[in-house]
Amino acid sequence: MPRSSNDKNPLSYIRSGTWPHVQLASDAPVSAYCGLVLARDLATMMTTTGHSLRTLGERAGVAHSTIARILGGEVLPDIGTLARLEDALDHQLWPGPKALRAEAAQHGRTTT
Repeated sequence: MPRSSNDKNPLSYIRSGTWPHVQLASDAPVSAYCGLVLARDLATMMTTTGHSLRTLGERAGVAHSTIARILGGEVLPDIGTLARLEDALDHQLWPGPKALRAEAAQHGRTTT
């Protein structure tokens, strides 16, 4: 997937810990924080709704391997994938600026 600013995948910015319970590196871009918050929320929603990778994939029309890669911090979803996942879960996964700033602040970084 092309990335607009050549950011690496979120997993590349881990300073310590195991994804998604990690401390990101001080040079991690906002996209890495987004991937982190999104992966945590997606995992929580899958547990809450009882979806496996396959059942969510079938419901959303997204390959289960893509969902696994999002959960693992290997990729950021494109807007179409994100929309299909949100629709299938009836839940907003995109964290938005407030959530990203809060996550970054916990790590002593600003996103602006």
